[in-house]
Amino acid sequence: MKNILNILPDKAKNRPDILFDKTKNKEVKKNADTELKIVSIGKVYRRDEDDATHTHQFTQIDCFAVGKNFSFSHLKGTLESVVQKLLGKEQTIRLRPSYFPFTEPSVEIDAQIAGAGLIHPQVLKNGGFDSQKFTGFAFAFGLERLLMIKYGIEDIRHFYLNDIRSRNQQFIEIFPISSKIKVK
Repeated sequence: MKNILNILPDKAKNRPDILFDKTKNKEVKKNADTELKIVSIGKVYRRDEDDATHTHQFTQIDCFAVGKNFSFSHLKGTLESVVQKLLGKEQTIRLRPSYFPFTEPSVEIDAQIAGAGLIHPQVLKNGGFDSQKFTGFAFAFGLERLLMIKYGIEDIRHFYLNDIRSRNQQFIEIFPISSKIKVK
């Protein structure tokens, strides 16, 4: 389930350069008995056809927490808190089963806001954690998708196309750098 785009090889490293389809840290080596909480952000690339709600590149925010006795309830509570902070306190979430290779069980928040799940025990072991003592959860969401929902932006391509006609007043308010542009 890898959607990686190979580009020109890096001859010095004897491997191809790659554009990643997720921002998760590839290796988390931790040999301590402490909790670990990480948020990472970056551009990711997919083999999606561009349309109003999908694009081949977007900004993804990944979050994960590893500690003793984290459960699915911790994941759900964290997701509710994040969504309400970003989209308003009245916002509710609905989780539905899904598949992601590094979590089990895995869920998606409806409207494709985020993918989430409990971190698979093998992933914890690979990261240097004792999976008998530690559990964890992870979730990721696309920043552009959240902005689309929050501000009523109907087409994700507005974030990267240079068509001034696609800019409306709401969109300009999101990006203050563009606020001096007059929309007709």
